[in-house]
Parts: sequence; structure tokens; C-alpha cells
Amino acid sequence: MKIMKKILIVLLILFVIALSLIFMIGFGYYSNALKEKSLMARVEDITSQENYTSFEELSENYIHAVIAVEDHRYYQHGAIDPIGIARAFYTNIRDGEFDEGGSTITQQVAKNVVFHQDKTLLRKLGEIFAAYDLEKNYSKNEIFALYVNSSYFGDGYYGIYDASMGYYKKEPKDLTLSEASMLAGVPNAPSVYAPTVNPDLAKKRQKHVLKKMLEYGYITQEEANSIS
Repeated sequence: MKIMKKILIVLLILFVIALSLIFMIGFGYYSNALKEKSLMARVEDITSQENYTSFEELSENYIHAVIAVEDHRYYQHGAIDPIGIARAFYTNIRDGEFDEGGSTITQQVAKNVVFHQDKTLLRKLGEIFAAYDLEKNYSKNEIFALYVNSSYFGDGYYGIYDASMGYYKKEPKDLTLSEASMLAGVPNAPSVYAPTVNPDLAKKRQKHVLKKMLEYGYITQEEANSIS
């Protein structure tokens, strides 16, 4: 028993050391990214754009659609969501697919604003620190607006204003449930889900968004059925 106890203690110490190294590497990666431009300056680059759309200028349909499909506990958790990560892992294993992601909306903003298209493991570590910084300095509604304004919607449209005007010739505040649920699903994979690229896959993704909106109480079954 004493030997087993010593082994467990050693393993625990090694785990703590490994975890500390991982966090140090992640923080260093994030810090290096900020040497190029501060987080505040990066956010300012987005909010100062001519077509920047504030949270108050978004339709309720669109807000609900994005939260339902991307991060339904967005207003209940912090920068990361351990429950969401565990649930996504379980769902993907159960379904044999990888449709569920564990990243919060804040983490996705960190990716869009700080790390862009960097797909390395280091980015995922640095993303956590960037997400905590965002939550410390900006409100949930501000972060949400940053997300929809920094996302790519396919067909050359960056940000919800350009996407809304480009696809539907209307401002984001006027999006219907059908239009909002379509656009909410695009940033997950713009090259696949953009309505002009593959209408059938775009429609399938829209149905998934509507299913999530129904699951979390944003719409009724009748409203979901009304979208053909």
C-alpha cells in the first residue's frame, strides 16, 4: 500500500508539472501574439469598421439562432465551458460524428481576433488565455457582437452585416427566422454551408440550427415546421 501511495503521489506531481508546462506554453504563445498588436487594438480594428453591427442592431431571431447552435450556455459560463466540452465529446463519440464543438463563443472570438487561421495545438492553448482576457474586459453582449462581426460567411462576406446584405439585401435587424437560422449555421464551415455553394447542405445545416433552437426553447415546433 505504501508503494502504491508513493506511485500515486509521483503521478500526481508529474501531472501538475505537465499541466503547468502546458499553461506556461499557452500563455507564452498568447503573449507573443500580443507583441504584434494588443488585444484592445485588435478589438478596435473590428468595432471601428464602417459596417460593424452592435448587439442592439441584431435581430432576436439571429441572436437566438447563434446561441442555440454555437454555445447555448453562453450567458451561464465563463471564458471556457467544461460542461460543454464534456458534452460535445460524449455526443461526438455516441453519434460517430464530429458535429459538436467544445469551444465557447468567446474562444471563437479569440481565434478570429487574435490567432486567425492558425490551426496548431499551441493556438488552442493560447486561445484560452485570450478568451479569459476578453471576458475580463468586455461584456457578454460585446463579445457576441465581436463574434458575428469577425466571422466569415462565405461568398466573400466577412461579418454579419455584409452577409445579411449580400445574401438577403436587408440589415441584420430585419432577418426573419428562416434567414437568421440559415446564416447562423454558415460560419461553422463557410466553404460547405454558404447558401450559394451547396444549397442542399446549407439547408441541412439550417435544419440543425432550427432543431437546436427548438431544443432550447427559442422557437415552437410549429415555427420550426414552417421553415421549408
